[in-house]
Amino acid sequence: MQVFLDSLYFVVFNIGTALFAPIKRDSFLFWPFLLTTLVFAMLAWWYWHRGSAGGNRWTEFRQRFLSRQLWLHRSARADYSLYFVNALLWPLLFTSLMFNQFDVAHALDQIGGLSSAGTPPAETVSFIWRAIYTLMFFVAYDFGRFAAHCLLHEVPVLWEFHKVHHSAEVLTPMTAFRAHPVDLLVMAWGGIFFSGLVTWVFNHVSSSPIDLFTFLGLNVLLWLSNTVGNLRHTRVWITYGPRLGKWLISPAHHQLHHSCEPHHMGCNRGFDIALWDRLYGTLVVPTGAEPQFAIGLDDGSSAEWQTVGQMLWKPFVGVAARLRGRLLGSAKR
Repeated sequence: MQVFLDSLYFVVFNIGTALFAPIKRDSFLFWPFLLTTLVFAMLAWWYWHRGSAGGNRWTEFRQRFLSRQLWLHRSARADYSLYFVNALLWPLLFTSLMFNQFDVAHALDQIGGLSSAGTPPAETVSFIWRAIYTLMFFVAYDFGRFAAHCLLHEVPVLWEFHKVHHSAEVLTPMTAFRAHPVDLLVMAWGGIFFSGLVTWVFNHVSSSPIDLFTFLGLNVLLWLSNTVGNLRHTRVWITYGPRLGKWLISPAHHQLHHSCEPHHMGCNRGFDIALWDRLYGTLVVPTGAEPQFAIGLDDGSSAEWQTVGQMLWKPFVGVAARLRGRLLGSAKR
């Protein structure tokens, strides 16, 4: 009986946590982020269609972004289902594999046999060093996610898991949660490792422990990023222009990342800073009005990834096929 009650509590608690994401400050679904998504979407639509008649303009906006055809599309329904399944799978199977930036800093201390030591005078720590740390944490976290994202695209075994995300046939803010747990783990590790490295460095150059500048418990720069974060997974076309677009990732950058057009494949892997893509050669700067492009997997198999079972199991089938092919290839040689 106790096992049943514990299991019931586990399910109710974690599903409840997922349902109440709009009041969780660290979620893309936190209500201020959802509100800014709608406001920015409407402003962008007005900008691109400001010459159209008012009534027709907003009717088209509702049909395109708020319609049942979009939000009840089979791909969108798959997003919702995977969101709740991951809410159960993640704490059950993967929480023990997670760590934070302080764990990384502590591990580096243990490896190097170092203890915290600082050089700057104590009076500078309160503002200058906090500001620098907040910025560098953000930069390192963004680079870590970019690096992890590149691995997911370029390591064949990891790509099998990342296919789940790219199999989306429509984009809504919930598409951000369309990810295999292995994909989520790799992406989390990337950001945490590099932000932990920065934390470790600052622990040794400051004269006292440094805290991030935060807003409602979140790095203030990540908060600003999240105000437009949901727009990455919509078809609302918002660019930062040809100049700023070489430095910052706009929602349109990421929409092109989901394109299955040959000239867009693998582009714009960053999340906030475009410099990484520019240096790596994967940057495509979106300019002008929204171009026409299809989204999904480039092999046309997106329809095969629209149930939770397919999204969770097919990556393992793909990995097994790749490994079997490699073993057979080695045997032939």
